[in-house]
Amino acid sequence: MSETLELTLTGNAYGGESFGRDVDGRMVFVPFTLPGEVVRVRPVETHKRWARALPEKWIEPSAQRIEPRCPHFQTCGGCHYQHIPYTLQLEIKAEIVRDQLVRIGGFEDPPVQSPIPSPNPWNYRNNMRFHLTENGNLGFVTFDGKRVFRVEECHLPEQELTDLWAQFDLDPTKTIEEISLRSGGEGELMVILHGADAPDLEISIESPTSVVWTSPRGDFILAGQDHLYFDLNRHQFRVSALSFFQVNTKMIPELVQHATALLSIQPGQTVFDLYAGVGLFSAAIAESGAHVVAVEESPHACRDFSFNLDRFTDIDLYEGGVGLALPQIELKADAVLIDPPRAGLSRAALDSLLERSSSRIVYISCDPATLSRDGKRLRAGGYSLESITPIDLFPQTFHIETISLWTR
Repeated sequence: MSETLELTLTGNAYGGESFGRDVDGRMVFVPFTLPGEVVRVRPVETHKRWARALPEKWIEPSAQRIEPRCPHFQTCGGCHYQHIPYTLQLEIKAEIVRDQLVRIGGFEDPPVQSPIPSPNPWNYRNNMRFHLTENGNLGFVTFDGKRVFRVEECHLPEQELTDLWAQFDLDPTKTIEEISLRSGGEGELMVILHGADAPDLEISIESPTSVVWTSPRGDFILAGQDHLYFDLNRHQFRVSALSFFQVNTKMIPELVQHATALLSIQPGQTVFDLYAGVGLFSAAIAESGAHVVAVEESPHACRDFSFNLDRFTDIDLYEGGVGLALPQIELKADAVLIDPPRAGLSRAALDSLLERSSSRIVYISCDPATLSRDGKRLRAGGYSLESITPIDLFPQTFHIETISLWTR
């Protein structure tokens, strides 16, 4: 490839990039661009059949391009779509889901539904994770992953978290590796300090904020409590510092309602909730009158689950990996809800799921590529994809949450 080249972009790729082909037919992926644009780009990674490049000059920008809100855009690796109107972001995400299912999963005409938008395309995150610069300032990793830069502003966290991080004054000699900020219900705030050793620092906080230190040496509560509370769908959920919880609080009721509707639960049925977390979906399933069998690997989340669902009696919770736990469970499931991490289902988990032959599976995914891979095996195992709906938990980023229904 030459040092720079002029490229006409023709489509969108998963990962926040658009793509075009060079004069040799090689596919070139370029971030911060839109299909239809003509851009002069500089290759930064080249292979025989594809390459990655960075934009240097827009020769013919798209009429749909808008001004990014954040001055760190194109430096920061957190946002990918700030140059795209929100309605178009949703269209792109639906298109990418369809493309991944076709290319990876082999589905000819996947039933992709209209995306469910976030009510807040900005300031929606209840959880932020920061790295530290050499001077001890809160920072993010750059787009190329090579350094940490100081963050002056960010438009993704809820306002309470933005106000909290403005108060930070850190000594760079301390053994803090990363810092997480979380916001719960009724203005609750938490600072999680990820360290390499036991804590050795002084803390002065003006606002009522819990502070937790976590390290290989153990977890230490330095101020307040080790958990937050969220009031959602008539349920209160305790979420500990190291438990996973959805980051877009206002979208959680929509997510739960859509998932439970697809399960079509009847009283007296048995429903498996795999990768159950702190019990977000199990609470709604139990409320429908079903017997819940939940599996969760994280001990922190299991403790929260037991606390959050203590009032329900018809629930079994298994602590362990899904691939190991599922073969040990003798009950037959009428329906199964799965909400795995980004890596998708392990082979052991998928094998056990197929052996059970449940009539309905609702699969919540945060990665259309791994969903498409798993979906290919579900289809080979006798399941049909009935519907898949993108639900936008992550505006301004390329991340795509979907809810799909598979029947047998």
